[in-house]
Amino acid sequence: MSDAAYRHVSILWASPADAVELAALHAGLFDKAWDAGSIACHLQHPGATSLVARLGNPPRTAGFILARVVADEAEVLSLGVNRAEQRHGIARRLVQALIRAARKAEAQRLFLEVGERNAPALALYTGLGFQEVGRRKAYYEHAGGTEDALMLALRL
Repeated sequence: MSDAAYRHVSILWASPADAVELAALHAGLFDKAWDAGSIACHLQHPGATSLVARLGNPPRTAGFILARVVADEAEVLSLGVNRAEQRHGIARRLVQALIRAARKAEAQRLFLEVGERNAPALALYTGLGFQEVGRRKAYYEHAGGTEDALMLALRL
């Protein structure tokens, strides 16, 4: 796909009808994937603030961000972009759209966790102004061992 095609990414609210498709995408990206039932349950929750990125004709889901807003805090639960669509700014657009939605919901801070060795994600988040506020030792389990999670926050 040409770089010009990525200028026409639509960011839309995710709904429970998207659960099966999002679960399939999640499974292709993460070792411990959410199943469709878990995603549908999340999307039905009143605090769910989750989005999908669609592109192409016919439109296909290229990425998602699953988040929630509770009281004055927002939290990213999962963010993923189809491997074939990565490095074209889709994740950045999803996070930026979530930031706007969280501000509109009057959240004061947005939190997330990211693996300490996930350089592309860390570059994305720090580039958007997130700062490290904590660390969870051996939080992520991988085939080769464990990895600490960095807890990041963004003041909204």
